[in-house]
Amino acid sequence: MNTQRPPWGSVFAILGAALIWSTSFAVTKVLLGQLPPLTIGAVRFTAAALVLSVLVRLQSGWRPPPRRTVVKMLCAGLLGITAYFGLENVGVDFATAADAAVIVAAFPVITLITEILLGQGRATVSRIAGMLLAMAGVWLIVRQSAESSAPHRLLGDVILLVAGVAWAAYNIAASRSGKGHSPLTNTYYQTVAGAFGFLVLCPLEWRSWRMPDAAGVWMLAFLAVMCSVVAFFLYNHGLRRVPSSTAVNLLNLVPVFGLISAAAISREPVGWIEVVGCAVVIAAVVLGAGYGLPARRTRSRAPDETPPAVPEPAVATAPRSAHEYAYGESSDR
Repeated sequence: MNTQRPPWGSVFAILGAALIWSTSFAVTKVLLGQLPPLTIGAVRFTAAALVLSVLVRLQSGWRPPPRRTVVKMLCAGLLGITAYFGLENVGVDFATAADAAVIVAAFPVITLITEILLGQGRATVSRIAGMLLAMAGVWLIVRQSAESSAPHRLLGDVILLVAGVAWAAYNIAASRSGKGHSPLTNTYYQTVAGAFGFLVLCPLEWRSWRMPDAAGVWMLAFLAVMCSVVAFFLYNHGLRRVPSSTAVNLLNLVPVFGLISAAAISREPVGWIEVVGCAVVIAAVVLGAGYGLPARRTRSRAPDETPPAVPEPAVATAPRSAHEYAYGESSDR
């Protein structure tokens, strides 16, 4: 007999990824002043793929997975890196920051629905309540952004919802393809596919190409190494034993971490409503993960029955204030 609560080690791995991703928005927003979004994605993930190509071969006894498995990993990378981030950036460009934040907070619900339709998940009162509470908490954090207008707001909202479906499909595809292989191997092949997708698309921005300054190069390095290698590795590691809908729910802590870092590093003022929003999100994540209720016990699973689970979230963009750092303008996380 074992509980349905996710193991703490896997939860902390996903929280580590969320913490790293929460710092990427301010970095990407500054970098967008020098390079267009698809080009940033191409440089970021190509550099990450080169780093991972070395690290993956340093694994003891590493051998390439079977061709069929590699194809599945590559498809997951196209879904979770190229398709998701591409759709997210376009949607955020059309919609308001508040719309984007709340829709991204709804991704766990989209993921859970997808899991149920595929027979891989089960809706419980605590999970649904936690997800809805998280959406309310995120809204409190970014509510001031709702005052801004956007000419194509509805189109942007629809595109963001499609991005949510792409992210849900990515989590499920990546969890299946990564089963039986190390998180580093899984991350490597996903990143290669994501980099390829951005390399195909970035020539559309050739008129905006220019050489970034020294600070821009360092910011690209941060995005490539920390946000694309380290964070994705942690996320893939955590999702080996955490249901994908629960993992995406944990990523609702990204705006909380972003708000804290904005207040601590930039000394930006934080209102009491934002503090309440952070508390609501934290409580919702705990409830949605199943730690707020007595553990339910179920029959032990055989080793081959263990449900898989896997990966970057994404998050929406917004202006530069404390509540908006939570969902900054980024083409990548």
